[in-house]
This record gives sequence, structure tokens and C-alpha cells, in this order.
Amino acid sequence: MRYRTRVTAPAAALLGTAAALVAAPAASARPLASRPDEGTPGAETLGDSVFPALGNGGYRVEAYHLDFSYDATTRLVDAKATLMIRATQDLSRFSLDALGLDVRTVRVGGVAAAFEQADEKLRVTPVRTLPRSRAVAVCVEYGADPAKALTHTAWVPTPDGFAICPQPNSAHTVFPCNDHPMDKADFSFRVTVPSGLRGVANGTLVCTENLDGDRTAYTYRSGSPMATELVQITVGDYVVKERQGPNGLGLRDVVPAARATALEPALALTPGLLDWLEQRLGAYPFETYGLLPCNSDDANAFDFTGLETQTLTLYKPNFLLQEEKKIGSHMMHELVHSWFGNSVSPANWADLWLNEGHADFYGLLYRYERGWADSLGMTTMEARMKDTYARGDQWRNDSGPVAAPNEADLFDNQRYLGGVLVLYALREALGEDVFNRVERTFLERYRNSATTTADYIAVASEISGQDQSGFLNDWLYGTKTPRMPNHPDWTVTPVVTSLVAPRHRVPGHYPDSTATL
Repeated sequence: MRYRTRVTAPAAALLGTAAALVAAPAASARPLASRPDEGTPGAETLGDSVFPALGNGGYRVEAYHLDFSYDATTRLVDAKATLMIRATQDLSRFSLDALGLDVRTVRVGGVAAAFEQADEKLRVTPVRTLPRSRAVAVCVEYGADPAKALTHTAWVPTPDGFAICPQPNSAHTVFPCNDHPMDKADFSFRVTVPSGLRGVANGTLVCTENLDGDRTAYTYRSGSPMATELVQITVGDYVVKERQGPNGLGLRDVVPAARATALEPALALTPGLLDWLEQRLGAYPFETYGLLPCNSDDANAFDFTGLETQTLTLYKPNFLLQEEKKIGSHMMHELVHSWFGNSVSPANWADLWLNEGHADFYGLLYRYERGWADSLGMTTMEARMKDTYARGDQWRNDSGPVAAPNEADLFDNQRYLGGVLVLYALREALGEDVFNRVERTFLERYRNSATTTADYIAVASEISGQDQSGFLNDWLYGTKTPRMPNHPDWTVTPVVTSLVAPRHRVPGHYPDSTATL
């Protein structure tokens, strides 16, 4: 039996967290420690194996409140980010990830703090050491230009505003943050725009204010902790279309006004997709879901098809105008990320296969149940996995093992179909019923947190009653493709060392072999 438990708070209560966070600095203005030299600086990394410079130590972020004001004439954003951080050591100095932001002031506990911007860090020195376990509000006021040319910017300028695509390591080009999925936090947003445009962000709309100067402010709150790479803030000429999902889930799509009618057939698919997936993975883990087709006529506005920003999946312009056979499995892929990637996030970017492998796995299952041929003309999971198995050694040679990527090959075939092959092998070894219990247990145990490949292996061992570490380590970290359970006739094509290195991919974009799944 499937069920969902919902807790709905009045708008005033939901706004309480944001209001308290913004008001917190004044209450924390007293000295934080007796001597400024008692503490030590926080580390300027969280030690990620793929992005070693990403993230910061010495504290954890409990909540963000992002206040954005968009000027349609200058096309600039005036912003204030308020972070509630809790020190994990006596902290004399700390850093935030930040790049391309025009930082004007930084206040810690309501008191102006010294700061400097160096490379991709905003270094902050409070007037007093932050004692270990102490929570304090950090307020950064800054300006941003969504059209500013940066190598790794998350901004997507549109004719009437912008959207953002922060995955994997670009949220800090939009707001100062601890930009690593290991440090998930609560989020609230206030987006002020000229009347006639709409400001939208993750989560639920809890307040709309009509302001002087013909401007409107929209306030949102996310009901669950969120990784920085999953934040979505967008401004444009949008309409919001609401509908009912399974088991009382409210759905909201944010749609370009000019395309609203044309997009309706694609948007209407979401309730059925959710119903199919909830039967396999359990109740949808968040308060709402919906799609955001980017409001742009530029097909090259961003080089990916869809991006799983939490509760509101961003899509490439016009992609959703295609027929169901072209988009259905892709929509399933992005929806799966609500469970694998969003609710349960990677503790290290090397664990990305857990996100993308699972998203492709269920996207393929959904496709083949409907008899839709994939990009290679195949119509069964077994046929597709046999073809993928044959490529296994070549991919390991070109891109390394499935769970050992580097930055250049993070989003290539190995993390997608290579991850599917690992899951297929595990299901063949355990049987479908045990495999399904592994999946649900993993999701339930690590909901709203970040986790590792080792955690998944431990759950598989526990639920199956047998140590799966040797089996899964061979599949995930081995340099040769292991034997496929139940398929002794499957063979691996010998490695061709003269092949051109595979093209590397960007977040959310399928490799060529899975372009249409």
C-alpha cells in the first residue's frame, strides 16, 4: 500500500524561518569570544576527489535566505544572501565559495566583518572568533550580472530575465555559499521583479507582495534541505499551471506564457510518470514537483536537455514540444533525480553514478515497458545491457571505472549507462524483489542527506544477507568488466587503444548513446 504524509503550515508560519534568519544578525551583535586569536581559520576545501577546491570547512550552513531584486532595464541583480552557519571549531576566519559577484558588505552577527575575494573564495574575518557550536547569521550584500561572461557561470540569461543551472560546481556564481552537496541546508527566497514578470524559486510560494514602483516580490520556501547545486531561481514572462498529482501531491509548472498551450501535452504527462515511479521507489519525497521550460528562443542557451533543480526541473527551450516517445523516458530520468540526487545527494562527486545510473536505469525501464525503441533501435533492457556490456572495457579504458571519475569525464557514458550496467548486474545477482528492497531501504535511510557509494554497498549487503562489497567493488572500481550474472554468453569487445577520446559532457545532458534513451 502506498501512502504519503503531508504537513501543511500556514503561510505566516512558513515565513517565520526566513524572517528569523534575516533578523538574526541584530540579536547576535554581542562579542562572540573574549579574544580574536583564540580560534583558527576554517579549511578552504571539503576534500572532494573530483573538485578538490570546492566547499569550506570550520562550519556547516543550517539555512540560506536569498533576496534577489531584478532590474529589467539594466538586467542586473541586486542581492543579499543571509546564511545561518554553525561553527564546528573555534573559528577565527572562514570562507565561502563565490565567483563573479560584486560583494559590497559582509556582516557577521550584525557586525561588519573584513573580507577579501581571492580566486573562487570569499574570505571573511569576523571581529571576534566564532566559538565552536555557535550559530550566527552571515549577511552578504552584492550585485550580479546574469549576462557576465564567466567560464563556469550558472546564470542562463533569457530575453526577459534569467534562470540558473548550478550543477555541479557553479552555484557560487549566483550566491555566496558552501558549494558542496555534503552541506545541505534549508532555503527560503524572496524574488522582486517588475510587475508583469514573475519571480520563481524552489519549493512553495508562501507570500506575494505588491510593492511601490510597480514591483512585485515573491517569497518561496523549500520544505526539505537542499544542496546548493539544486537551487533554482528564475525571472521571466511565465504563467504557473497547477494540477493534481497522485496521492494529493500538488504540481506546479512554470511555463513561458507564449508557449503555455503548446506545452500542455508534455506537462500533462507528469502525474502518470509520478504514479509509475512511486510504485517502485515510494512516495515522492518533496512538497511539490513541476517543470520549467526555459523562456528562451535560443536552442543553445545551455548545453543540456534537462536539469533536476529541486522541485522544479529546468528544460532546454522547445524540448518538451516533441511527442511523448521522444521525451517520456527523459522526463522519467529527470523525475528519478528527485529521489536519487536530490533527496539523497552525493557526499562526493565521485558518487555521481548513484544519481545518473539510477536515473537512466528507471528511464530505460519506463521506455521498454512501452515498447519504444531507443536510439540504437533496441526495445528491451536485456538487449541494451548486452550492448553496453560489450563496451565495458573500452569505457573503463577511456574514462576509468564507474565510481572513479575525474572532472573532465564526470558526465560521460560511464556515469550514465555504465552505472545502469552496475545496477542491472546487482539485480541479476540478487533477484528483482531483493534488489527493490535495497533501493527503497537506501532511499528511506538516507533521505534528506548526502551519502556515498560505500553506504549503498552496505545497504545491499544488509538487505541481501550477504557481503556484496567484493561484487560491487569489482563492478564500480575494477579496470576490467566482471562477468555478468545469469549471462555467461555475454562478451566484452577488446579495447581499441587508438580510439579518439570520448567527448565530455555537461550536467544533465545525455551522452550520444542515450540521447533519446
